[in-house]
Amino acid sequence: MEFEGDDPNKNDYDSPNAASYAEEELDDDRTVELFLSLLGRSPHTLNNYKRAIKQFREHIACKRLKDVTWRDLEEYKLGLIRGKASRSAKPLASASVAALIAPLKSLFKWGSDPNVALFPRNPTSSVKLPQVKVTSTHHFLTRKETGHLLDRLRQSGTRDFLIGLSLVTLGLRVSELAAIRWIDFRSDAAETSIWLNVVRGKGGKERNVKVPRELWRWLSDYRALTNAAGPTCEPETRVFPISTRQIERIIKQAAAQCLAKSPTPHWLRHTNATLALLRGASLQQVQETLGHTHINTTQRYLHTVDQLKKTATDFVEETLLELLEGT
Repeated sequence: MEFEGDDPNKNDYDSPNAASYAEEELDDDRTVELFLSLLGRSPHTLNNYKRAIKQFREHIACKRLKDVTWRDLEEYKLGLIRGKASRSAKPLASASVAALIAPLKSLFKWGSDPNVALFPRNPTSSVKLPQVKVTSTHHFLTRKETGHLLDRLRQSGTRDFLIGLSLVTLGLRVSELAAIRWIDFRSDAAETSIWLNVVRGKGGKERNVKVPRELWRWLSDYRALTNAAGPTCEPETRVFPISTRQIERIIKQAAAQCLAKSPTPHWLRHTNATLALLRGASLQQVQETLGHTHINTTQRYLHTVDQLKKTATDFVEETLLELLEGT
């Protein structure tokens, strides 16, 4: 599983020289503010980091960040697992614990860097993230289920239909979909294809995703309808000017009326990868579309695809049926 902010051991921020801070000691508020400003991540990731750091600081009360020890972090992690340190007062799943600890590992790794030297040591160096069970092998829709969901979304209106169609066709994260502007679409040099420049991707990374011709036609028609119904859509206007929570609600409500499953928008991203691999797309093509940093993350979808192929039991059954038919 990938987390927003991904690898806490990776240095993606710009480390300023220690001389910048030699004249004064920063308080913890300014330290956190500086860290977040140098992180270079998407607004969604920054909000997650900000929340995680704030929650930890509330847990350690008046203790300064520079005085935090390995024991403080391990006790906090254990408290999250057992529910004593979680805001809900309930035990948190491994993925939720990891999402709260990973930003702390990034913060202390940055602050203890010799070029920054805001912390005397990195107390998270021996703190391990909890093992997260990969569940995405089951979190996808079949071709028929996808069709049912899109039909139901179409009944809700053009906007809702295009939200679902864009998620499953382009393999976008919900935060990426909500951030798309009309100016982010461009034609290639030969003017034969339309590409979407995802500029607010995970970890602040950019990538280009090809927009299939039929989807672009529907999006263009939707823009024309939107212009006819109100003020003209400027290039900087968001295609779907609603929140990620609203998008999640749209998918959830539509699925409740037509499916036995309860998919989230992220399920449609998994569905994109599964359907692409089933149709013959290479692992590298899927990796580029989804924007995975590591091919290992993309490879997990192969397990789902392999389950849909013939297995040893199928071959045995064929042999037995031939024997039984011959008797």
